[in-house]
Amino acid sequence: MNTVDAKRVLETALICSHQPIQIRDLRVLFQDALGADTIRTLLEELQLDWAQRGVELVQVATGWRFQSRPEMREFLDRLNPEKPPKYSRAVMETLAIIAYRQPVTRGDMEDVRGVTINSLVLKQLEDRGWVEVIGHRETVGRPSLYATTRQFLDDLGLASLDQLPVFDSAQAQANAFARLGEDDPSLQLDMGLEPTESEAVVLEVSVASSEDAPIFELSSPRDPAPTGDAPNEH
Repeated sequence: MNTVDAKRVLETALICSHQPIQIRDLRVLFQDALGADTIRTLLEELQLDWAQRGVELVQVATGWRFQSRPEMREFLDRLNPEKPPKYSRAVMETLAIIAYRQPVTRGDMEDVRGVTINSLVLKQLEDRGWVEVIGHRETVGRPSLYATTRQFLDDLGLASLDQLPVFDSAQAQANAFARLGEDDPSLQLDMGLEPTESEAVVLEVSVASSEDAPIFELSSPRDPAPTGDAPNEH
């Protein structure tokens, strides 16, 4: 099989797959006649072939996949407009702590944030498939150790945790996902106004499907409550 035909086979398999595919699984297409290095080279050539199109070939934690480019999201959303799920700042800060300091216990997270973490925060992250318990710390009470999942990396369009931007301080790490778009072109970012403690600020995370990279947005209330003359609520 020549290079052109091999690339067509890889292209077809990846386009028809609903999930990322590992190189070892792609070798099955050729009955192991092509080695892993050869397939990787062909995939890199495919990336260049699709460089000027609205769809791109990327490598994520669980393999290779085709996905729409972020700039196409505005148009694709018109076909299936969905309101993105909203996650509180507490949820996103907790996720950032786990991502940067894993494996960590709930107590570790509370030490970094300086506040008690509601159990619902961790449940939201577990239900979303972004974090999981990977063991227990051998200390009093044997607290659970939390870490991020491969699904978390896939949703962010990352192949490994090494691709997360590097920050020096704990506070910078806690705000990492609000800034992720500055360093990762696969994400779009709209910082908006810098929030204050009194604002009901949310981080909106939109993952329409496994083929789309997520969009992180920091948004403030559209209609803040008036000050001064507003009556008190009872």
